[in-house]
Amino acid sequence: MTSQTTIDTTGPGDRAPAAPSDAPQAAGLRGHPWFTLITVAVGVMMVALDGTIVAIANPAIQKDLKASFADVQWITNGYFLALAVSLITAGKLGDRFGHRQTFLIGVTGFAAASGAIGLSNSIAAVVTFRVFQGLFGALLMPAALGLLRATFPAEKLNMAIGIWGMVIGASTAGGPILGGVLVEHVNWQSVFFINVPVGVTALLLGLLILRDHRAENAPRSFDLLGIALLSGAMFCLVWALIKAPAWGWGDGRTWTFIAVSIVGFVLFSFWETKVKEPLIPLTLFRSVPLSAGVVLMVLMAIAFMGGLFFVTFYLQNVHGMSPIKAGEHLLPLTGMMIVGSPLAGALITKLGPRIPLAGGMAATAIAMYGMSTLKADTGSAEMSLWFALLGLGLAPVMVGATEVIVGNAPMELSGVAGGLQQAAMQIGGSLGTAVLGAVMASKVDSDLPANWKDAGLPPLTPTQLGQASEAVQVGVAPVAKGTPEAIAAKIAGVAHDTFISGMSLASLVACGVAVVAVFVALLTKRGENAEAGAGAAHI
Repeated sequence: MTSQTTIDTTGPGDRAPAAPSDAPQAAGLRGHPWFTLITVAVGVMMVALDGTIVAIANPAIQKDLKASFADVQWITNGYFLALAVSLITAGKLGDRFGHRQTFLIGVTGFAAASGAIGLSNSIAAVVTFRVFQGLFGALLMPAALGLLRATFPAEKLNMAIGIWGMVIGASTAGGPILGGVLVEHVNWQSVFFINVPVGVTALLLGLLILRDHRAENAPRSFDLLGIALLSGAMFCLVWALIKAPAWGWGDGRTWTFIAVSIVGFVLFSFWETKVKEPLIPLTLFRSVPLSAGVVLMVLMAIAFMGGLFFVTFYLQNVHGMSPIKAGEHLLPLTGMMIVGSPLAGALITKLGPRIPLAGGMAATAIAMYGMSTLKADTGSAEMSLWFALLGLGLAPVMVGATEVIVGNAPMELSGVAGGLQQAAMQIGGSLGTAVLGAVMASKVDSDLPANWKDAGLPPLTPTQLGQASEAVQVGVAPVAKGTPEAIAAKIAGVAHDTFISGMSLASLVACGVAVVAVFVALLTKRGENAEAGAGAAHI
């Protein structure tokens, strides 16, 4: 086990070593671990919520601002791209200048960008400020983990990360419900304005409570070329994943960006072995548990994000639910993540991460298999069972993989480790949506012509078939206006059956990914450097 001294730089000129974990609380609220957890939870809640809440507002934004479908896609893609590309660099900024400062800047900027979106009257302004949201969100997410790592002793870190993961999971899953209520009863601007009071609250709490701890051997310089190479490689990878559904996986543009990304990562890896203070010391990945934790986060996000992507279409377009009703049906998933995350933290503290992580991915695999059996007439009780099991399986993975990554990194790289954890999740989510989307598209393209013919429906031209296939991939029945009711019913039946066959195959692929993740989880173990945080705690 390693141990490192941290320095408190919160007060003016105060550079005394931090008190040991068994020292009495010296400054009231300042640096109190549980109040620190509450503060960072309020901040990360905004970022996690905005990952899903805005999807509900997109149709209203499109109508109000007279935007094209491609424009509306950039409301999500611009945010995600800025967030994913910036996370690791933002974590390094926290390691260099202090996680308290980067968290406060991130919270302030995120809230300000949110307010600016609410005041925007053009789609270009909305997309621009969404990019700023992503950049500022990238600052505060790794900083939150860095603050928890520096504040909590090893024996309580898992519980803290469990609650942190609970907030992220609940915010992500609860986004569609809150978004539906706000859009339906207020307006689309309220989806963004709600972040302003939340951000102000997080800022005031941060100024009052957060204590800035930095490792004595924290980096003092910037690897500017490393930042450029990694950011460029990440941009090309994420861009390819975003555009692949539209371009096609066989398109030369998709593979050109992937190839450029690979070259960028190779050059980045080479440069990191030459620079004195690298952005990401590659020696980090000599730790098998840390590397396994990063891979596990990617695999978990592929199974979770990719599988859940189709569930929302299934509930709304096949079952005909409103966004609010669909969100209510996902409450078992949200509820089990809320309940399971702190329990998982306690279990991981007692047993170590290996068994809970493997068990969580096994439960996720079973849940995804169960979701592959859903039909057009499946009842709420059966759906709730699989959603609840999915939430129960994800909880220990969100907590344990985070602890494995951050806990196995040196204290002076806790921000970079936090950025790695978040970047792995973002890339996994994008990869899951892209790959499982391709699986869905392939299955629909394969089955729809025969299903259409077997139903005795009028033949379609190749152009009409392509348009119908695109609609069916999201569960929409391609019924033209004026279609007789009997024919419309047949079309709806074919569309829903074909969509479900595609969703079933995509869920089975997600199940297979989760099974692989079970074996990856067996390579994890408790963070070798987890106890470094104990020296900085004030409990």
